[in-house]
Amino acid sequence: MDVNLERLKVMVIDDSKTIRRTAETLLQKAGCNVVTATDGFDALAKIADTRPDIIFVDIMMPRLDGYQTCALIKNNSEFKATPVIMLSSKDGLFDKAKGRIVGSDQYLTKPFSKSELLGAIETHVQPAKAS
Repeated sequence: MDVNLERLKVMVIDDSKTIRRTAETLLQKAGCNVVTATDGFDALAKIADTRPDIIFVDIMMPRLDGYQTCALIKNNSEFKATPVIMLSSKDGLFDKAKGRIVGSDQYLTKPFSKSELLGAIETHVQPAKAS
């Protein structure tokens, strides 16, 4: 993959410190600017400040789950075009369908690989045209 991900702002929302750290490390090595959040409330507060280019959100989280978080992002006119990728340890059709209903752009099953993470970014974020 020869997509330049430098300075791309990626948000990872997951209540698991391990998942956040894994994703953050992989993405930072690819040149991304990573912002992490522990749950939906934490994320919503940070989205307005950081304006991420793409958001990865875990489905199973306390307080505000991934579906609710995705729906709130997609219902906000300012952020509805921001790609939201759902992360789940379940590979169920029901979960994927529910993810689509709330407007998610893609669904990745955990544990995800580096190529899956970067592939999702490549698919949903138009790389900045080389000037």
